[in-house]
Amino acid sequence: MFRFFENLIDPYAPYPHTDQMPDKLWPFLMAYARPFRKVFVFATLTSIVVAAIEIWLISYMGRLVNLLSSSTPAQIVSNHSLELIGVALFILILRPLLQGLDVLLLNNTVLPNFGTLIRWRSHAQVLRQSVGWFENDFAGRIANRIMQTPPAAGDAIFQIFDALAFALAYLVGAGILLANADARLALPLIIWFVLYAALVKWTHKTVGPASKASSDARSRITGRVVDSYTNIHSVKMFAHHDQELSYAKEAIEQARQTFSAEMRIFTKMDIMLTAINGFLIVGVVGWAVWLWIQGAANVGAVAAATALTLRLNAMTGWIMWALSSFFRNLGVVAEGMETISQPIALLDAPGAKPLQMKAGEVRFTNVTHHYGRERGGIQALNLTLKPGEKVGLVGRSGAGKSTLVKLLLRFYDSEGGSIEIDGQNIVQVTQESLRRQIGMVSQDSSLLHRSIRDNILYGRPEATDEELFAAARQAQADTFIRDLQDPAGNTGYDAEVGERGVKLSGGQRQRIALARVILKNAPILVLDEATSALDSEVEAAIQETLYDVMQEKTVIAIAHRLSTIAHMDRIVVLDEGRIVEEGSHEDLLAQGGLYAGFWAHQSGGFIGTEAAQ
Repeated sequence: MFRFFENLIDPYAPYPHTDQMPDKLWPFLMAYARPFRKVFVFATLTSIVVAAIEIWLISYMGRLVNLLSSSTPAQIVSNHSLELIGVALFILILRPLLQGLDVLLLNNTVLPNFGTLIRWRSHAQVLRQSVGWFENDFAGRIANRIMQTPPAAGDAIFQIFDALAFALAYLVGAGILLANADARLALPLIIWFVLYAALVKWTHKTVGPASKASSDARSRITGRVVDSYTNIHSVKMFAHHDQELSYAKEAIEQARQTFSAEMRIFTKMDIMLTAINGFLIVGVVGWAVWLWIQGAANVGAVAAATALTLRLNAMTGWIMWALSSFFRNLGVVAEGMETISQPIALLDAPGAKPLQMKAGEVRFTNVTHHYGRERGGIQALNLTLKPGEKVGLVGRSGAGKSTLVKLLLRFYDSEGGSIEIDGQNIVQVTQESLRRQIGMVSQDSSLLHRSIRDNILYGRPEATDEELFAAARQAQADTFIRDLQDPAGNTGYDAEVGERGVKLSGGQRQRIALARVILKNAPILVLDEATSALDSEVEAAIQETLYDVMQEKTVIAIAHRLSTIAHMDRIVVLDEGRIVEEGSHEDLLAQGGLYAGFWAHQSGGFIGTEAAQ
């Protein structure tokens, strides 16, 4: 039975993707709620039925009081035994079944699947964002919003059916019940309802923004704390324990203040609710008693009115809590929506086709990119890499080397000019097909917090174990991998590497990253300081491997250690985003220009920080 209700909705079912999620709260929620429409209809109906049964029970208690006060026990048994047995069976059998259907729909269909669907689709949406988008925010804050939004949205939907639909049906039924007993009894209920609605409106107006501010403050804490933990080596190395505490304290204190402001609202709400509920009790019960004194109402009506009023008094606290929880959750959803609903800025062109690799020619034509600023990046750059050509990029920090690579991978779209691979503009091909044809090893070879096997297979998941081991051997990594063991007891290729590979040395991470690219075997290879973290002995061995891997590939190699690119077919020197020199190592030395100055000034094969004189 449970499995039936749990499987009514498949949260992972295929769905049409959109490049722009709704940026308004209700359209945002409704976009995720579409698969649940039929379930929501049934949940509403069952909530109304459950509320109607509650009202009927109170009404029947009034009838029972009248029967007991106006009949002898013998008359009750003789005239009403079948009725009482029928009511008892209804309460014992049918009522639990209807109540069970209601909670099964809410607890087992809506709650587990609605939040899961939002988390799954939100994660899929955020993963489509560009590298630049992620660079503009804390990873911790993004993750926090992805984690906070689904349960908040699920709880909000739950409150609609568990409390709000039930409460609305209950209030309507209560009005009908009191009006049937005596129309005048409905008057204080109507006045109370107006006051209650005003309190709800005030709560909605104040709790939503306060909750959003509180949620945003919590996300800020998460972002700062995760930032400290991610960079724990820097924190320890610079002995900035107290500074990091102060940095976190600022966000924690802001969260405390926003939460305190939120709690003030709830305190005011509770006090006002108690006051208007006092009016409800005195108004309805007092009037019912007065009508009884005047002979205008019987004891059953007074009993029913009293029971109904006391039930409403108890229930309104729960309803208001549900409403405040509902509005608070909407505030959390609104805060998460700020991240999830941001449009996908870097899209495949309409009708984009997979990149068709032929020879591997790469052509940059008048490429300009300044990251939206006036300076930095590259300016009107023209460069052609012939099929299978190995080109080294040289230049001081900020010269535009990494920008060129990011544009080739289409992490950003260039602000001017075009980039073509085998005559195909990379803007006109799908991003995934483009990146599948490019292998890259960067200076910062961060790894996934998974096993060594998973990290290397990331290059080509369908590779066999033999291909995996061969790639590791080529990268001079197989020996140290087989000696690894993680705290959980996993060894060798099954050992986990820790977040960003922190359990490994820089050289070990670099070799695993090399193995991953070797396994990928893409026709275009980008090496961004690929051997910078290796010691001299391992680097010498790796260089031989890299020369083998480079065969029949088009290669772009960025290096500050000039000895690593001296044997390239061509060396291109960048300065302030422009190509200022190009040629072979020998030709550039003979020119006596910027490259020759770098070579003369480098120590241990690294480019100096000053320009050649």
